Amino acid sequence: MGTGFISIWFLPLFSLLVFGISSAHFIPIRFPTPIAQFQAEKDSVSSPTGLYKEKFFTQILDHFNFNPQSYQTFQQRYLINDTFWGGPKKNAPIFLYTGNEGEIEWFAQNTGFMYDNAPRFKALIVFIEHRYYGKSIPFGGNEDVAKSNASTLGYLSSTQALADYATLITHLKNNLSATDSPVVVFGGSYGGMLAAWFRLKYPHVAIGALASSAPILGFVNLTSPYSFSKIITQDFRSESENCYKVLKGSWQQIEDTASQNGGLEKLRNSFKICKNYISGGALEGWLSTAWVYTAMTDYPTPSNFLNPMPAYPVKQMCKAIDDPTTGNDTFAKLYGAANVYYNYTGTATCFDLDDDSDTHGLGGWGWQACTEMILVTGGSDEESIFPPSDWSYDARASSCKFSFGVEPRPDWIPTEFGGHNIKRVLKRFGSNIIFFNGLRDPWSGGGVLSGISKSIVAIVAEKGAHHVDLRFATSEDPKWLQQVRKREVKIIAKWLSEYYHDLAHT
Repeated sequence: MGTGFISIWFLPLFSLLVFGISSAHFIPIRFPTPIAQFQAEKDSVSSPTGLYKEKFFTQILDHFNFNPQSYQTFQQRYLINDTFWGGPKKNAPIFLYTGNEGEIEWFAQNTGFMYDNAPRFKALIVFIEHRYYGKSIPFGGNEDVAKSNASTLGYLSSTQALADYATLITHLKNNLSATDSPVVVFGGSYGGMLAAWFRLKYPHVAIGALASSAPILGFVNLTSPYSFSKIITQDFRSESENCYKVLKGSWQQIEDTASQNGGLEKLRNSFKICKNYISGGALEGWLSTAWVYTAMTDYPTPSNFLNPMPAYPVKQMCKAIDDPTTGNDTFAKLYGAANVYYNYTGTATCFDLDDDSDTHGLGGWGWQACTEMILVTGGSDEESIFPPSDWSYDARASSCKFSFGVEPRPDWIPTEFGGHNIKRVLKRFGSNIIFFNGLRDPWSGGGVLSGISKSIVAIVAEKGAHHVDLRFATSEDPKWLQQVRKREVKIIAKWLSEYYHDLAHT
């Protein structure tokens, strides 16, 4: 078999995480005057939700060097809502979202936990956009220049992003005369990793962190490269053994059909592919994307995070596969399942496998996934619904060298932020972090699944999906999800109570 790559966006790892898979079945698919100054708020500008005002902050390009180019600046976007804020005189808290690898509105639209709980805590809500994403583009805001080569992309890293957040929130607090207002950081997926790391690196800026679906252990020699596909396989197999068998056996049928005379046309018709180029590999990549993202976002209520999908979409996919009216027609079963992800609204008449549009501005993740974010997710064993394959660092490194002319640094993140012996290490110096993981989320394989200390807490939900706890609450939420959120709120309230107690006695 050849070596290919599939990008799984961290969604937020909902941004696409690129990981290598040694299989021809997978193909590419789809962070002089005072330097920090606030610009005037743009009138009548708000996020698509209508909940937040858009502002910009003059951010420094390089926080860690003092070369002349380090002092260049760019406009970093953030969204803010002060509707519920108790104000600086009461030292009311600030809830801060550490932005992911994409446009910040996307995450604000799909992250309701802070908004839902701001009235209770009288909190100010802030979402900061990650550098090199959305409108927060260095080098004059010119994305073509900023992402043109390794020299300009070199300022795109998690450490620079964390320093951005520390700098922005410090100046925001000063600007609001709220220097004693406590900050709690929140994040999901890559944003969750940043939230946890922010608490560890900047404990004087944030008093605590809720890190949801944050695979901080998902790196080389920390997590098995097979855990990702194993969890996805279990998600589908737990719904139906027949569903599992159909998915597992489908790849060979697609390959066999593609190799036959007229086979590609048969595949095109079976899956209603638009009149463009089609190959067996392209179709397999298209289907794999649907299985992976549906497992990640197997939410208990309807969602529109990646695509419009019903509640419990994995169950709905298996229901389509098990539909007796499709008989023994495997392609009809796969088509019905894929429609749950790609066409739940029923508006699509055909599918374009060559569509590489980037509607959420995730394009910078390829660089991050080729430098420091070497997450190991590409292995599949014989039981997997995906073809058997081994994760290959060499294949990843070769592709990154070709794409960007750089060599990945697989050991850097564990060196910078820790990871090895995490329980023993964080027990003695870390505090006030909640790690949430849903076991239906394939990224949970690289998450913290057990508590480390009294204040570093792991909350694990057997039926939970990717950062489901951070979504807006609804009346249809199951009891287990309501209980997860109540526990998180209780812990955050304790952090704030302890902070105010210390403040009063200082």
